[in-house]
Amino acid sequence: MVKFLWGALTALSALSVAVVAQDTYTPGNFSYNRHEFLLNGKPYQIIGGQMDPQRIPPEFWVHRLKMARAMGLNTIFSYLYWNMHEPRSGEWDFQGRNDVAAFFRLAQQEGLKVVLRPGPYICGERDWGGFPAWLSQVPGMAVRQNNGPFLDAAKAYIDRLGKELGKLQITQGGPILMTQLENEYGSFGKDKKYLAAMAAMLRDNFDVCLYTNDGGGKSYLEGGQFHGVLAVIDGDSQSGFAARDKYVTDPTSLGPQLNGEYYITWIDQWGSDYAHQQISGSQTGIAKAVGDLDWTLAGNYSFSIYMFHGGTNFGFENGGIRDDGPLAAVTTSYDYGAPLDESGRPTDVYFKLREMISKYVPAGSIPEVPATPKRATVPEFELKPAAALFDLQDKATRQADDPISMDALGQAYGYVLYEHTVTKDVQGLVAIGDGARDRAIVYVNGVRTGVVDTIYKTPSSVKVALKKGDTLRILVENLGRVDVRQRLKEQVKGIVGNVSVGGSVLRNWATYSMPLSELPSDLHRQHTIKKNDGPVFYTGTFDLPKGASSDPSGDTFLSVPEGVKGVLWVNGVNLGRYWKVGPQQSLYVPGSILKPKNDVVLLELEPQPGVQLSAEGISERKWFNSPDPDAP
Repeated sequence: MVKFLWGALTALSALSVAVVAQDTYTPGNFSYNRHEFLLNGKPYQIIGGQMDPQRIPPEFWVHRLKMARAMGLNTIFSYLYWNMHEPRSGEWDFQGRNDVAAFFRLAQQEGLKVVLRPGPYICGERDWGGFPAWLSQVPGMAVRQNNGPFLDAAKAYIDRLGKELGKLQITQGGPILMTQLENEYGSFGKDKKYLAAMAAMLRDNFDVCLYTNDGGGKSYLEGGQFHGVLAVIDGDSQSGFAARDKYVTDPTSLGPQLNGEYYITWIDQWGSDYAHQQISGSQTGIAKAVGDLDWTLAGNYSFSIYMFHGGTNFGFENGGIRDDGPLAAVTTSYDYGAPLDESGRPTDVYFKLREMISKYVPAGSIPEVPATPKRATVPEFELKPAAALFDLQDKATRQADDPISMDALGQAYGYVLYEHTVTKDVQGLVAIGDGARDRAIVYVNGVRTGVVDTIYKTPSSVKVALKKGDTLRILVENLGRVDVRQRLKEQVKGIVGNVSVGGSVLRNWATYSMPLSELPSDLHRQHTIKKNDGPVFYTGTFDLPKGASSDPSGDTFLSVPEGVKGVLWVNGVNLGRYWKVGPQQSLYVPGSILKPKNDVVLLELEPQPGVQLSAEGISERKWFNSPDPDAP
């Protein structure tokens, strides 16, 4: 019966959009006075949670929304990712995970309202806070300012969102109640002309209420508040609400209190000393979260849980964090210790919050929790070395005196390989531009010599002795553009500047673009792993587990116990990065992508001779850390 229910949900997610499109909804209105939100003239307390459709397989949208209603939520808050909607200037994508209009129609079908958080800057631990990488190459660009090139690019984005989502506003019978102006702008600046320009763009496309969302501090609230727009806080409700009423003195920005981001826990980042963030299993942690939100509802205030369901940073979609220190690269998993975990299963936090929320809504109004099947297990299977990454490279993308940055190549994510043939003997420390962006592996004549990794405050130094005719290669990985830093030059990836050895600048570089947006076709080779070898693709297969199917009953977590660092694909879908340092030690595999026989491709950046790689699918993941073999 459970399998049938889940199969039905999967089918619904594919069919519901067409069904909803045929439904008619009565136009309504959403407003507020000083103390209450009003839905069609009646008090409406927002019991919300953050859930971003672009981090969730579309086949599972219906289920995730049903789980939100079953916890007692009445409103979904969603960021939209500009970099996924417009990956290249003027090229739009609103299909698959980017079909956000379909997600909002499904939310309405499930009895949920929506609060739209379109950015253009969203933070969200996404690459560059959701900005598309191509912005860094636009002449005269300065983001989040009253800057012509940025406002022109942002207007094209907001106008396109208006075409996609305008009909889904409450005023036209849709679920969208409010739209957020910018995001935590007071943490960045106080340019009111910029906020005015952004507000005008939103009002040209959306006729629902606007609001701002800022931290509960004086500078945050004063910088982010804008005349005529409701001011909302995030973080701690009690101190934040008091701060809002103290520091926001413009009466046109005052209204009911809403905590736009109540943090259940926090994000995960790669690092051998960074443990998984969660409160599940902690009576003290759960009691605090439940108590805080209970206090909020009892005071007739509103909230949105960040995150209710985090989802996954598939592929290379994660961002980084840096405050004048080392890069904190965010993990592939965006589990966030949320009430609904990365695979859509409820945690103990979920049930405790459901129990608390039930005190504030009419009896019987919260649906039963949908049946949840167990996750599948996949027996251990072998991964065989198939092809060396450097053997698959085509001719150089660019040839120049100095290395060409990733962004200048028109590339946003993945890797760039830099190659130099030595013209005279030279030795000493390798100096890479103004610092590796973000992780550089150095090779001499195909032998791995060292790693420069900016997740460390003081990255390792690499010393080489080069002879005339030697080949120096540097493979640079983008670990995620920083979401809170907005200076363009700091967001450019690859090598920026020149490369020197022992103080001597090396000229004449071949630069190879390796975005890995598609897998190489020639992976049917054999490769023998050598000591300190270059990156190698491995391949393997596994059968769909008995009793599982290509829906959530087939969900599993793939683990590569002997892998060091790399990327993993299943049936051509890039599931994301793995890295033995943890805390993430397995990758979420949605059952929706599985087939009776499944092809696995793994790119291992640091293959080890004599080590046989294998993978297995586990039903219950473990979070732990391991020493970094490349630590300084």
